[in-house]
Amino acid sequence: MIEIPGAQWQFLLALSAFLVLWVIEGMAPFFRRTARVGHAARNLAMAGLNALALVVALSGLTVSVAHVTATQQWGLLNLSPVAPFAKVALAALVLDLWTYWWHWANHRIDFLWRFHRMHHSDPSMDVSTATRFHLGEVALSVVARLGIIPLFGISLSVIVGYELVLLLSTQFHHSNIALPAGMDRILRLVIVSPNMHRVHHSIERIETDSNYSSVLSIWDRLFRSYRERLDCRQIRFGVDGFSSKRYQSVKGLLLTPITPRSAPG
Repeated sequence: MIEIPGAQWQFLLALSAFLVLWVIEGMAPFFRRTARVGHAARNLAMAGLNALALVVALSGLTVSVAHVTATQQWGLLNLSPVAPFAKVALAALVLDLWTYWWHWANHRIDFLWRFHRMHHSDPSMDVSTATRFHLGEVALSVVARLGIIPLFGISLSVIVGYELVLLLSTQFHHSNIALPAGMDRILRLVIVSPNMHRVHHSIERIETDSNYSSVLSIWDRLFRSYRERLDCRQIRFGVDGFSSKRYQSVKGLLLTPITPRSAPG
């Protein structure tokens, strides 16, 4: 098996960030929540399954494709005369743009939405929601991304580095932290802020289908999917028909894709 560079540091940093955000949520929550432990336990159970899938996929498909790409010097960036640092920056931008469009597709294509709606069905968004993705969505996203690695010549180190930034960003903007409104406004000029992503998790469909960015907020502004809301404390989270305990259990979460509920409009 090809070794994944920095995998241990990635895990330790992500775990540390999760714990810090979890503590801050308890001290300065945006929404007052109860039963935080039980809620997090269900979401972390999904994270355990996803971590196993990611290890298999990243050490197999992604690593193999990235290795062949580097060996053969495939891709637009490898053909470009720009400096190495610029290539890294451009590769990271390509990955972030790809993540935007993949997220958009998960809302627009019924088959993909059936998996992605498990993430959105969380009625109490907090840092643990950042780990709540269906195993099928994780596998599909890894496979779908394989094509852009040789197309643009993206190295494994850039992929791993971007995945870490993506994970930390996802934890931050899903967190139930009460940031000062002015700080949140400044942050979302550059990156996805908690209030910006809270709108995306609204139970209102017009708000759910907005704010698809994951790290840089510019993509939503550029492609006109950006939406703000002044009264974020009035947002209700979740997906219609999936709020009951039956669908919030680990079994219910795993069965979400085949649950006969309405598809996105």
